[in-house]
Amino acid sequence: MRYSPINNQLFIQNRQNLAKMLKPNSLAVFNSNDIMPTSADGTMPFKQQSDIFYLSGIDQEESILVIFPDAKEEKHREILFLKETNEHIAIWEGHKYTKEEATQVSGIKTIYWLSQFRSIFYQLTCECDNIYLNHNEHLRAVIEVETRDMRFIKWVKETFPLHRLERLQPIMHYLRAIKSEIEIALIKKACEITEKGFRRVLSFVKEGIMEYEIEAELIHEFIRNGSKGFAYTPIIASGKNSCALHYTDNDKPCKAGEVLLMDVAAEYANYASDLTRTIPVSGRFSDRQRAVYNAVLRVMREAKQMLVVGNNWIDYHKEVGKIMESELIGLGLLDKHEVAKQAPEQPLYKKYFMHGTSHHLGLDVHDYGNIYRTFEAGMVFTCEPGIYIPEEGFGIRLENDIVITPTGNIDLMESIPIEAEEIEELMKNS
Repeated sequence: MRYSPINNQLFIQNRQNLAKMLKPNSLAVFNSNDIMPTSADGTMPFKQQSDIFYLSGIDQEESILVIFPDAKEEKHREILFLKETNEHIAIWEGHKYTKEEATQVSGIKTIYWLSQFRSIFYQLTCECDNIYLNHNEHLRAVIEVETRDMRFIKWVKETFPLHRLERLQPIMHYLRAIKSEIEIALIKKACEITEKGFRRVLSFVKEGIMEYEIEAELIHEFIRNGSKGFAYTPIIASGKNSCALHYTDNDKPCKAGEVLLMDVAAEYANYASDLTRTIPVSGRFSDRQRAVYNAVLRVMREAKQMLVVGNNWIDYHKEVGKIMESELIGLGLLDKHEVAKQAPEQPLYKKYFMHGTSHHLGLDVHDYGNIYRTFEAGMVFTCEPGIYIPEEGFGIRLENDIVITPTGNIDLMESIPIEAEEIEELMKNS
């Protein structure tokens, strides 16, 4: 792995927390992701399913984790099933976990090869009443392929029709919303790598540079610092492209006088960071660009103050909307009299700020968490307001990653330049 070993107490504690939430005499099963095909004999890079990583630290395909707190034999209360390696696999695919290595990474003592799974699983099902199964239930998920979890669900339903089946996702959404100190340190490391990439491109961006050249500079800096690369598909959007929220072509030249919106960040040890900065291609904002930029920055700072224990998602976004309304009126984009008459369910600010302000961050960029749950210490959120003005040919978005603490919050990206003047000065001196 490119990342330093993670203290396996993280995974041990995560499994203990899960075990407490299972019904009596239940077992839970977690599968790794598939290696997805492209065409011919090509495949996409492997990305581990985040739940099995959260509970075991195992970062390898064809792995299964079984947790059965009430198993008759103590050795079967936590089991890892791994792909058995051999000389042929080692030559063609490289090193795979040994049983000893898997125990060291995960803290799980019982390791079997995957070929043993069915016989042992049949034995365990004779002891349990409930089988907890995993399936992606993220609100924003669009699932168009059959996952390994889905195939496993079908097999369990056909093979064990009289067992009671339970859902793991509500439990995982509850547990993963609160990050431990180890997890926050890993996210912070991803943020530090992201900062290095951002500072690198400040000295690189100039008129005529291609968006994809900037992308190349960023991936270079991320990988050389121990990241596998981007935490999500990078958005490098110059000029009018900065008004397209999910622009990822990154194939246009950066022109003088334009802004460049970069929504791009590194992962580290499978944990994501999430940064957005908007900079002037020519090294200096126009008066109008600066006015919009500073308005977004003010909204961001007021929004950050509301990411505290006891607040909630719905009230938070309503308040951010009110702040944004005021700024848009000040910029001449909204009329205060029209705002006073607006339908509450269709606020006018949405014309220029159409997305949410925050989302959970962790092993997934849009991480697990129930939007109806009150904010608690240990939650990590993005804070990312923006103003997009297609008729003026530019958009501004700013984004940092925030940890809620018992007494307030901590900005994990506080050291990354964000003031318009600082960005201009850094670009001028590059």
